[in-house]
Amino acid sequence: MRNNVILAALSLLVILPLQNLSAQTLTGCTGTELADPARVVYQCPGGLVLEAEAAAALGVTATATDGRPTEIDVSSDAVLIDIAPGSGSFQIRTPQAIAAVRGTVYTVEVADGTTAVFVSEGEVTVSRSDGSDQVVLAAGFGVDVTPGEPVVVREWGAERVRNLFSRFGR
Repeated sequence: MRNNVILAALSLLVILPLQNLSAQTLTGCTGTELADPARVVYQCPGGLVLEAEAAAALGVTATATDGRPTEIDVSSDAVLIDIAPGSGSFQIRTPQAIAAVRGTVYTVEVADGTTAVFVSEGEVTVSRSDGSDQVVLAAGFGVDVTPGEPVVVREWGAERVRNLFSRFGR
């Protein structure tokens, strides 16, 4: 009997890593997998929509009383955020930055020790992860937050914006 339990546990260790892990869940949100490009769209309470690349590593770290996430950690890849104006505060935390909004459409990408934030609509406040070097981004502007480098707001070129949004099928 003991050998059967050990064999069953070992077989689970072999089988579990083979499962598709791209469909991670976010507490309080409903996820829908999309293809071409592969991504997951999370519909959350209070008018929050998160569209994450399939390999994006993200998780809810704080929620409002209605269950809507108010803070998401993103540690890799890109997420497109669409939050309805007037729905309350919301922020994305990465290893390098904090991007906080009150209602807008923007993207956050984490790659190679840098967090890139681009605003498509509205305004986003971006700072280093410790709250320093705060800047405000308006539509059409972005910032790359890298340790040891100045935080400089720039108007992003059409090609960079197109490349970023194509990752979300747009």
